[in-house]
Amino acid sequence: MSEAIVCNQLHKRYESGTKAVHAVRGLNLSVSAGECFGLLGPNGAGKTTTVEILEGLLEPTSGSVTVLGTQWGDGRDHQLRQRIGITLQETRLEDKLKVIETLQMFRSFYDDGIEPEEAMRLVSLEEKRDSWVGKLSGGQKQRLTVACALVGKPELLFLDEPTTGLDPQARRQLWDVVNGLKAGGTTILLTTHYMDEAEKLCQRVAIVDHGQVIALGSPNELISTMGGEHIVEFSLEQNGVNAPDASQFAAIESVLKSVTESGGYLLTVGEPHIAIPALMQYLESREYALASLTTRHVNLEDVFVSHTGRHLCDDE
Repeated sequence: MSEAIVCNQLHKRYESGTKAVHAVRGLNLSVSAGECFGLLGPNGAGKTTTVEILEGLLEPTSGSVTVLGTQWGDGRDHQLRQRIGITLQETRLEDKLKVIETLQMFRSFYDDGIEPEEAMRLVSLEEKRDSWVGKLSGGQKQRLTVACALVGKPELLFLDEPTTGLDPQARRQLWDVVNGLKAGGTTILLTTHYMDEAEKLCQRVAIVDHGQVIALGSPNELISTMGGEHIVEFSLEQNGVNAPDASQFAAIESVLKSVTESGGYLLTVGEPHIAIPALMQYLESREYALASLTTRHVNLEDVFVSHTGRHLCDDE
């Protein structure tokens, strides 16, 4: 089986009286067996709705979905659920159970799988074996929910916003877990609105906005569509001078694109060592006073902005 997930022209509409919300609008997607695939986009983009359809928790309004070579509702739903693992966007575990008891309970749901102790080892929770779930930190609880999804030894693992609300250290601990699963050949579908997370973990990503895929490819492929590898961000001290239009900076040497950005300017450049001196000379010649300047590499956030004209946080 070369494709773990295939969905064609997927639609999901929610009707409420005279109003209708079109959460997913003709989404097409395929995930290869053994890859970590990222579904990226802001809150409300349709990521979770899409994943819940793929998980068999929601029925699509129209379109087709094939998961591990099987379609939901064809009489093999139980067998399919035995082959997948699910970590929901929000999972409420019983505080009065211990970690080992929680995993033993989840293991009982599967005909086959791994021992709870092995699941704990995979997410580095061995030292919390006999701790109450209610006493775990946020990051430890999130790792436990992943362990609950792993006790059935899934061929396909769904991780829906697994690091939302976690501190940076807890996020990176969970990244280590995902990288370990990737190395073991598990197919992973990850939804996130953290672009750095997708760049670190995913072999391919689909950027979703308003229920549609607007960009698809490896992180490097999508970043390369920006035409340059570096971003120069700067702002000016006005000093009574009218702010210049961003188009003024487009002709500067090595500048590929120039846009207004959060009270300043954002330049996509091919060679920063050429563009920055040329920019400084241009500003000085027109008596514009520089207030701030930073440089960085192009990232997936820039790709999203390029396609939509806004940042992820605009829809948060």
